[in-house]
Amino acid sequence: MLTTSPYMKKKYLCHFKTLNTIIMNEQDINVSFFRFEDLRIYAKAMDYITWLYERISTSSPMCDEKNLIFLKESFQKSANNIALNTAEGSSRSKTQFLYYLKMAKSSVRECVVYTELAYRMQLLDDDAKVYSRTQLMELTKMIGSLIASLQRSAGVSTHSDRDDDLLDPISDIDSL
Repeated sequence: MLTTSPYMKKKYLCHFKTLNTIIMNEQDINVSFFRFEDLRIYAKAMDYITWLYERISTSSPMCDEKNLIFLKESFQKSANNIALNTAEGSSRSKTQFLYYLKMAKSSVRECVVYTELAYRMQLLDDDAKVYSRTQLMELTKMIGSLIASLQRSAGVSTHSDRDDDLLDPISDIDSL
């Protein structure tokens, strides 16, 4: 039988406590393996997608079933593309990430159009329309801010890349 001195028992106990603390600390840190999962834009897009799948009506007196299915699938695809483009771009170079973020922003604009169509076809009620537009405005601002931040850090000129979501439509028509 192996006997251990009190000193060795204390040493092993101290080592065990240290090892246990390291393991517990590693478990407390909740860092995702996939970098995009830590982006607030991705999380917000996922929330919007979930809301959309749960919220959009399954029938409408305003259109036939074939057109209804097409509208719902197109709307959902555009919403999915916000998250998908954010995820795909995050694993690329900074320049490519900018491209994918711009694609995500285009998908946000598509969702704005689909929100209006779904509302007019009575697939979304007044509250749902307001909620959808509010979420989409927040997403476009978040994406625009990330684009601007990446462009600044990459030394890319932002003058040629105006944010057309925030422009005054009347004065911009005059400048065309």
